[in-house]
Amino acid sequence: MFDEHLRLIEQRLTIEIRNRGNQFELIGDPKHTTSAENLLRRLYRETKGTELSPDMVHLFLQESAVEELDNVSPSEPSVALRTKKGMIRPRGLNQLRYVKEILGNDINFGIGPAGTGKTYLAVACAVDALEREQIRRILLVRPAVEAGEKLGFLPGDLSQKIDPYLRPLYDALYEMLGFEYVAKLIERQVIEVAPLAYMRGRTLNNSFIILDESQNTTVEQMKMFLTRIGFGSTAVITGDITQVDLPKGTKSGLHHVIEVLKEVPGISFTHFMPKDVVRHPLVQRIVEAYERFENRAADETPKDSRRDA
Repeated sequence: MFDEHLRLIEQRLTIEIRNRGNQFELIGDPKHTTSAENLLRRLYRETKGTELSPDMVHLFLQESAVEELDNVSPSEPSVALRTKKGMIRPRGLNQLRYVKEILGNDINFGIGPAGTGKTYLAVACAVDALEREQIRRILLVRPAVEAGEKLGFLPGDLSQKIDPYLRPLYDALYEMLGFEYVAKLIERQVIEVAPLAYMRGRTLNNSFIILDESQNTTVEQMKMFLTRIGFGSTAVITGDITQVDLPKGTKSGLHHVIEVLKEVPGISFTHFMPKDVVRHPLVQRIVEAYERFENRAADETPKDSRRDA
């Protein structure tokens, strides 16, 4: 099993690894061998006390591109987020920066493609803050916009209708806290799951608020949400500006807010790239392929057509 891990690192970084016991010899391009050394040290440091699986090695490799590994010092302290089911650590430079920004700012934006961990880590930060009693409640918010599908009539009130859209947030909570405990917290309203429409007119103090899929907010909705933030609260807004499901001609509130607030102190923006995708390697390739195709299509669009649009 240990050899399998080394072979995976060799293949990804195009180097050769020879080892005898705890001594390693790395052969290949100096830049890549330095990256491999940093990766091995990080794997050793961040997996102490836990069994190292091929999936874990794969995720470290996916999340830490060669150029990023060169920029991460092996001695750089990692951040650990406490949950009932164990500790969660960001992997890769961009995830580490993202978590540190959330811990240091009241309003934070995580922008990038699906699979980069932006929502999962936001939930982990919220759970950690609740476990440490830094906040009194967690609010999970999402706009009720269909992703290109007509789902038809759904029974129940508005909160029940939006539950399917909030499933990724529920799944993260169940993984970190357990199903029964999450159910108790929701019953006691320590965790509140709500559509964006329910935020109007409220002031949210001592809370950790996550707005997911924020690319599907309008400009007015984004402004409304951001002005709900009260004292002692942290807000994380996540979204992917390439996946807007708003009606044609409606400007995305996320796209607009990047320009409006980019220089406002106390607000952080973390931009994730396709190389930060931490799902199956095919997911990263799919995201990159779509990005290349869309960029090529934009370049081939006649200038007159763009002006008319």
